[in-house]
This record gives sequence, structure tokens and C-alpha cells, in this order.
Amino acid sequence: MFTTLKKLISVVLGTVILLLAGCSSVPKTSHIPAVICFDVAKYMGKWHEIARLPHRFERGLTDCVAEYTLRDDGKVSVVNSGLKDGVAKTATAVAVFKGDSTIGELKVSFFRPFYGSYRIIHLEPDYSVAIVTSETFNFFWLLAREQELSDEKKSSYLQKAQEWGFDISKLEFP
Repeated sequence: MFTTLKKLISVVLGTVILLLAGCSSVPKTSHIPAVICFDVAKYMGKWHEIARLPHRFERGLTDCVAEYTLRDDGKVSVVNSGLKDGVAKTATAVAVFKGDSTIGELKVSFFRPFYGSYRIIHLEPDYSVAIVTSETFNFFWLLAREQELSDEKKSSYLQKAQEWGFDISKLEFP
């Protein structure tokens, strides 16, 4: 029961952080367009977290994976998992499109009715690598289908992120 309560508190805190980030005076990422010609079916499946900005709800997690599954109702099931001190941890959510489903901009909820922004701002044509943020510079994830990226590719994506205004010196590489 304590583990369930702790998990619930973590999810609630994460959601509150997302909501406050959207309401704060933190610089916005609105100048970075979400990807267009987005195909949600191609995005489904397993994504490995290569880099992230640190957040309380991911503190200490390694081997992080996000798995997306398209539901019959058009929503997306989200299962985030990772290891903390060798113990598997998971969090489940649902995502819906913010608007047009051909634009990589969704709203994700780990604790309904609260939703946070999920903006795909870079996506390789073969859907092998994605860069995801929210509406602010507080959130950043570099995701890949493979567990690792070459140093050259990783540097290329991080340079792009830096050009957009992300502070890449704060990134974690779980």
C-alpha cells in the first residue's frame, strides 16, 4: 500500500509540475514548431530515453523506455518504465491529440483530468529518433528506437537542441 501511495504522490507531483510549467513565466518553446505530416501509427512502439532534462518524477531512473500503443478510440496508451536501484518502475498515461492528428502535438495525462503538453519537435523520416519537449524549456527528451546512439548522432541532435535554446549542459544521459 505504501508503494502505491508513493507512486500516486509522484504522479500527482509530476502533473502539478507540468501544469505549473505551463502557467509560469518560463520561456516558451512556441517558436519551435511541432513536426508536421506526423503518422501516429509509425510513432507507436518502444522508444529508449537517450537524454533528458532532470525532473523529480524521473530522478534516479535508468534504462528508461516509453511504449506507445494506439487505442481503438484514437487515443494513445503510454507506459513509461525504468529501473530505480534495480527495481522496475512504471507509470501509465493516456495521450490525445491537441488538434490535427497530422501534427506531432499531444496532451498527456498521468492523472486525469490534468494534461501536460507533449510536443515532438524533431522526428527522423524513418521514425528512428525523436526530440520531445513541452510548451516550455523545462522539458526535453531525446528518444530513439535503439538503446544507444553513436556519439556523432547524439552530438548532432544536441547541437540542434542548443540552437533552439535548450541548456544542454543540464542534460542527463540515463
